[in-house]
Order: sequence, then C-alpha cells, then structure tokens
Amino acid sequence: MSTAPSVFLSVVIPVYNEALNLPMLFDRLYPVLDGLGRTYEVIFTNDGSADRSFELLQARHAARPDVTRVIDFNTNYGQHMAIMAAFERVRGEVIVTLDADLQNPPEEIPKLLEKMAAGHDYVGGYRLNRQDSFFRTYASKLINFVREKTTNIEMTDQGCMLRAYRRPVIEAIVRSGAINTFIPALAYSFSSNPAEVGVKHEERHAGVSNYSFYQLIRLNFDLITGFSLAPLQYFTMFAGLCAGGSLLLVLVLAYRRLFLGAEAEGIFTLFGILFFLISVVMVGIGLIGEYVGRTYQVVRARQRYFVREILETK
Repeated sequence: MSTAPSVFLSVVIPVYNEALNLPMLFDRLYPVLDGLGRTYEVIFTNDGSADRSFELLQARHAARPDVTRVIDFNTNYGQHMAIMAAFERVRGEVIVTLDADLQNPPEEIPKLLEKMAAGHDYVGGYRLNRQDSFFRTYASKLINFVREKTTNIEMTDQGCMLRAYRRPVIEAIVRSGAINTFIPALAYSFSSNPAEVGVKHEERHAGVSNYSFYQLIRLNFDLITGFSLAPLQYFTMFAGLCAGGSLLLVLVLAYRRLFLGAEAEGIFTLFGILFFLISVVMVGIGLIGEYVGRTYQVVRARQRYFVREILETK
C-alpha cells in the first residue's frame, strides 16, 4: 500500500462472471460517486471471469481512466483474494467494499460515509428486507447465531458486503497476511470504534449467485475456525461426556452380564456404542485437520494470487 492516501474514497468491487450486471452497475455507481463532491477511485478485481466481464472493465477504464482501476487475475482465486489484492493497492482514506451483482445498491454508499464521518473506523452494513430465498435467509440467520456463540465477532449480518473501513484498518488487514479468513470479521478485530447501519437489499438483477451452498458453508466454517478455538473446546467437552456415558453403560452391561446372565441385546448395544464413538473420533480428526491445514497454509507461504495485468493511470 502507498504510505499516504491520495484520494478520499476507494470503492473495491470483486468481479466474477458479472457481465450481465456490470453495465447497470456502471450506470448507477459512478453518478453516486460523482455526486459526493469528493475525490474517489473505483478498483475492480476481475477474479478469473470466464465471460465478457474483463472486456467490459477494459471499456470502463478507457471511458473513465481518471477514476477507474482494474486488477486482472490469471484465474479464479475467490472473493477474499480479489478484495485483498485491491486492499494492497488502494489510495483512499476511506475504503468501501461492494458486490457487483447490485443486491446492495450503490446508492447506499453515502449512508455508510455519513456514519464514518461520525468518528467510526469501521461501518458494517446489514440488509433490510432481504430479497434472498427463504432457505438462504434462515440459513444465514443460523450461521450468524453459531458465529455469535463461538467467536467474539459481533455482526448483525456477516453476509453483507457493503462495508466501509478507515485506511488504518485496511493497512492492518494487509499486514496480517491472512490467507483464509473473513475480511469483515478481521476488520472488526482491528477496529477501535465499529458501527453498523441498515442498508437496502435488492433482488439479483441478472445471472446467478457465485456462491454455492457448499461454498457458503466453507466460508462460514473458515470464519469460525479462523477466529476461535471454541469448536475444539466444545468437541473436547462433548467427547468427555460421551466417554463418561459409554463407561457408565459398560458398567451397567457388566452388572447385567454377571447377575442376570448373558444377553444377546448387550452385544448389539456395545456395537452401537462402538460405532458412535468411532464417528465422534472421525469428527474430531476432521476438526483438528482444519486447524492443522490452516497452519500448513501459513507456513507454506505460497504466493496467494497472480496478477496478470493492472489497468490504471499513474
């Protein structure tokens, strides 16, 4: 990152196969930013799109080279890396992240800036009247509940991308060198005066979500295991209870065997206990593997992404 901000606002937008949404995004975003009366830049990161997204970004840079910058990845590295690549190059005093699918309207950006002007260094948006499916909405609520109980990260809506950050918070995120962690949660841990504000939520205008159900599970599992040891601690307590219960049942079966005689049902009960305990062990191995895998990724220190091209005016 440059040592001093040269513009007031940097808007960071990761792009992956959003060719159908980009023209409308351009038409709505730039008038909002022009109307602020402050210096700004928009940084798009093309995350290995397979459609015409990069062509549209090239055209937008040609039309507004003074305020548009484009980072082009050679392949898809994921939303986190796309945002981090932009964070490492932002020139703004305030940085706003925004999705390209227009579900969070660009017209809500001034609302975040107003909250930042009140002295906050991190403002998270939470979606009002969500336009997602019933399953997606309540699955998100469940995940929020689990995250609240297992970490010290306090966010009303962790899935909302529309957020604003002061430059020192972004610099701390970049210095952390985080690989697989959740940027809003990481920012919260570095913030000294966070706040939240409700923002509008619209239906996706075109295309489909780039997050599958599996990817959403992975994202939130990364969040929980990246910011807390609670899963390991909960598992240890659960395993202890299982061991105690199993021992008690074995004593009961031994008593029945000694004083009531052999029973065929006792064998099946022992098999049931055995299978259950094996499944508990397998869950524990998987959980420990998650934490070991994180350590491996950090120690490996492999280049996190490869930038093929950057379109910008020096």
